[in-house]
Amino acid sequence: MKKDPLLQPYKLKHLTLRNRIMTTSHEPAYPEDGLPKDRYRLYHLERAKAGIALTMTAGSAAVSRDSPPAFNNILCWKDEVVPWMKKLADDCHEAGAAVMIQLTHLGRRTRWDNGDWLPVVAPGPFREPAHRAFPKVIEEWDINRIVKDYADAAERMKEANLDGVEFECYGHLLDQFMSPLTNALKSPYGGSLENRMRFSMEVLGACRDRVGDNFLLGMRYTADEGTKGGITVEEGVEIARRFKKSGLVDFVNIIRGQVHTDAALTRVIPLQGMRSAPHLDLAGRIRSEVGLPTFHGARIPDVATARYAVSSGQLDMVGMTRAHIADPHIVNKIREGREDDIRPCVGATYCLDRIYQGTPALCIHNPSTGREKELPHNIEPSKDTRRVVIVGAGPAGLEAARVAGERGHKVTVFEAADRPGGQVRLTAQSPRKAEMIGIIDWRMDQCSGLDVEFKFNTFAEEKDIAALDPEVVIIATGGLPRTDVLETGQELVVSAWDILTGDAKPGNRVLLFDDAGDHVAMQASEKLVESGSILEIMTPDRSFAPEVMGLNLAPYMRSLQGEKVTFTVTYRLKSVKSLGNALRATIGSDYKEIELDREVDQVVVNHGTTPLDDLYFELKPKSSNLGSVNYDALINCEPQIESRGTGNFQLFRIGDAVESRNTHAAIFDANRLLRVL
Repeated sequence: MKKDPLLQPYKLKHLTLRNRIMTTSHEPAYPEDGLPKDRYRLYHLERAKAGIALTMTAGSAAVSRDSPPAFNNILCWKDEVVPWMKKLADDCHEAGAAVMIQLTHLGRRTRWDNGDWLPVVAPGPFREPAHRAFPKVIEEWDINRIVKDYADAAERMKEANLDGVEFECYGHLLDQFMSPLTNALKSPYGGSLENRMRFSMEVLGACRDRVGDNFLLGMRYTADEGTKGGITVEEGVEIARRFKKSGLVDFVNIIRGQVHTDAALTRVIPLQGMRSAPHLDLAGRIRSEVGLPTFHGARIPDVATARYAVSSGQLDMVGMTRAHIADPHIVNKIREGREDDIRPCVGATYCLDRIYQGTPALCIHNPSTGREKELPHNIEPSKDTRRVVIVGAGPAGLEAARVAGERGHKVTVFEAADRPGGQVRLTAQSPRKAEMIGIIDWRMDQCSGLDVEFKFNTFAEEKDIAALDPEVVIIATGGLPRTDVLETGQELVVSAWDILTGDAKPGNRVLLFDDAGDHVAMQASEKLVESGSILEIMTPDRSFAPEVMGLNLAPYMRSLQGEKVTFTVTYRLKSVKSLGNALRATIGSDYKEIELDREVDQVVVNHGTTPLDDLYFELKPKSSNLGSVNYDALINCEPQIESRGTGNFQLFRIGDAVESRNTHAAIFDANRLLRVL
């Protein structure tokens, strides 16, 4: 431990950080009325108590009223933010962590019809594709006003007892000035690098005058836009030199790329299937050539990568943000020699996809993240040991087994397959999504230390369960794919699962009808294209794959565009019939009476799943609760004590055995039900 580079303290100006691990600024979208209340505070406090050195709050807290949040951000132009941020900072300080916040003006990266409906401003008239606003070209009085807003916000954060602020300079207003791609102004704010940096320098100077020297100011900036006409690496290094020469910047946090489209954003924030730490070399070069304290975090998902980033001298502080969303206790587990116990970030980016969908961040396989108050990360042991039988070893069943095992119960799991995993194992068959199996592997490792008994290759029947004399039975048998969406010809189609498992050989001319809109259709599409199919993806929705958000959609598009793929929206598959050796698909629409035909070799349907619940209904009349769930108790994490029948065991079903949902829902079901068993 004494030699571990990640656990060495780091002195940043007057502040000593207890180790080299931080969470970079990110917005989990937990604020209420733009304020970081208890949910927000407890999220950061959990990581502080678990040993992190620095928690950087807020993914771009707004400094001005004409910078309305693109999603639920902190509003630092409000005086009311001070006591809430102070409570967060004081609690995290008491736990040993430093606290900063990222401040920003979004410029064009927002919408004019949010907040107070004020004009969007930018140093050029160029529309940002992601948020669609055509900005007003900024005027001198706007610049003066916004510089003052930055200084006011920084002063509020000092009053709140934070250790410093970081300014966002990638894709937001500061960077819109700095990048020649978005700055159309003339001197003194446009043209040369000195002119393009002038606005940032004025912001830094105003904030330094307001907060003094004993308050840290940092800049998270794009040091390489990676596109023609944008900021180059050489210019990015020079920007850092000028920051250092100014004496106004205490640290830099390095970004490579742009964020103006979903495709660009995935290069700044890489996800599963993409290379780990792809921008570490750039951060290392700036640290080496400029000498400013250097932070960075972009797909640094595991301890080994983080350790290398610090030990190789490329970073002073390493960001492990999504890794801490998956497991807030990483530092303590390193310190205690329990690295193998760390819940892995599998790169699914469910957390960010939810934010961009307008909902709070959640981890795909840690249901306690963002629910620290009602669903603590640690599982308390039970005072009474019970016999628990679980049927199904997918994500729901394994989470139920893990939590029941942590509680101290005697757990037996039946699984019909020869291996655990359920639908997650199906997902992980795609090479780009292979990391998803970490959801299963981690739970199996946890269960191995909890004496959970597994019976694989066993299709559990009532007599098998009765032989164990259980007190609680959990049905986590998942679901089977549905294809019953046609008026006629259902027997002639195959499911997207059939393509993924190889049970159906891809055809030459294929129509894939997707009205579930989830990852399964996109994965099946990739496999069809890889096999050489001429593919049409059809959906009745106004956009295809609506359940797959922008970050995750980007790699699918990279694999499908340029291939023999057609995307058809707003049309519905009605029927299929044989046509010699081919099939005739009849197409309709929800919008008007219309009938079209397609001649294809294969029709693939993606329509979610139907619960595999035969065993549940067989056991239901023999259970003590007749399968019922007290929803108030479930939501409040209280024990299920209802008794309606005469049986000797309680019966519950979870995950897709209830209805077609997703991995997080399955794990959440299991966790909140079993943690109070």
